[in-house]
Amino acid sequence: MRKNDIYEIEITGMTHEAMGVGKADGMAVFVQGAIEGEKVIAKIIKVTRSYAVARVEDWLVKSPERREPFCPVYKRCGGCSLQHMTYDMQLKFKQRVVIDNLERIGGFKGINVNPVIGMDNPMNYRNKAQYPVGMGDNRPVAGFYARRSHDIIDSESCGIQHTSSEKVKNTVIDIIKKLNIPVYNEKTGEGILRHIITRVSYSTGDIMVILVVTKENVPGLDKLIKIIAGEIPEVKSIVLNINKRRDNVILGDAVKTVYGTDTITDKLGHLTFHISPLSFYQVNPVQTVKLYQKAVEFAGLSGDETVFDLYCGIGTISLFLAEKAREVIGVEVIPEAVEAADKNAKLNNIANATFYCGEAEEVVPELYKEGLKADVVVVDPPRKGCDEKLLDTMVKMQPKRIVYVSCNPSTLARDLKYLAANNYVIREVQPVDLFP
Repeated sequence: MRKNDIYEIEITGMTHEAMGVGKADGMAVFVQGAIEGEKVIAKIIKVTRSYAVARVEDWLVKSPERREPFCPVYKRCGGCSLQHMTYDMQLKFKQRVVIDNLERIGGFKGINVNPVIGMDNPMNYRNKAQYPVGMGDNRPVAGFYARRSHDIIDSESCGIQHTSSEKVKNTVIDIIKKLNIPVYNEKTGEGILRHIITRVSYSTGDIMVILVVTKENVPGLDKLIKIIAGEIPEVKSIVLNINKRRDNVILGDAVKTVYGTDTITDKLGHLTFHISPLSFYQVNPVQTVKLYQKAVEFAGLSGDETVFDLYCGIGTISLFLAEKAREVIGVEVIPEAVEAADKNAKLNNIANATFYCGEAEEVVPELYKEGLKADVVVVDPPRKGCDEKLLDTMVKMQPKRIVYVSCNPSTLARDLKYLAANNYVIREVQPVDLFP
């Protein structure tokens, strides 16, 4: 098998990255853009010792689950990867990914994984957008990176972003053209504007605009602020984030509010939250409420429990839990997030939630040594999952229930394997689709 060879391939499965899987000349071939059940003519674009990668040249049999992507730049942009599937198939595909991880990494058999909780309207749901800025055709552009590259795909609109985010992005690009504000060049490190970030409150419509820049003194900044605020009255906050680094990290540490308020306010269910430029806040508010309600349901609270909420961020899950528990203790490593969690508790008149700043794997063993034990533990770790030291402390503490909220099924499966080896039993697995 060689690069550029053409094969007829029957697609018999899917990878976790949504590539079709088939065989040619006895070798596994991963086919970009193909769906299980299809028969395609594919061109080989990469060959290794154990597998090959191909792309579809034509279809001999198309899946009934195939649909035309709604985005005009879908094939070039790296933002979405499932638009060629019906939404029903997307949900079944994601359920399969969770099952496969539990079986392959966790070694579990016969675990009941519920159907994925999807969206009624899986469009324009994101409350946060991050647009890299650069030059394209001798003019400033902002959009999303092409697959496996840092080439910016310029697009007027994006079907998964809030329409306000698109309006802000297009307005800022128009203004910097007129004001000749130089955009950042990744290769030379020259220029000023690196990213345009928006945060939108779905409950109020208020917008925060974060301009990631290489220096605080931006030429024409006053005019830029005046025009943004004048043309988009929903903008209640404009913030400069200064990032002088020469790498791919989007945000720097220094933040300066140059217009309006330091935070915007949003609601999740009946609870209110202040959102700051650097705070973690789930990007899909509709599905976040379903996710948190499910976490509270699984916690099985009667009102007498002490609950630990680990990796608690700005206290979103903590405050949902606090309404049903005797006491909630939240642990978070980012000081600004802990400060925000305290403020959010006061904002919602919740007095039974206390927040500690530090690594969960350091704070929880200390609390345990002091005699503080949890009846229920809720964890919502980053993609790398839980530290083994934390898992060990949880096992020693022996909470009646552990509710694990995961954004990465592979590290979830690894951590569940550890807990299952220490007398915990998986009762229920419920995927929720936050990223249609």
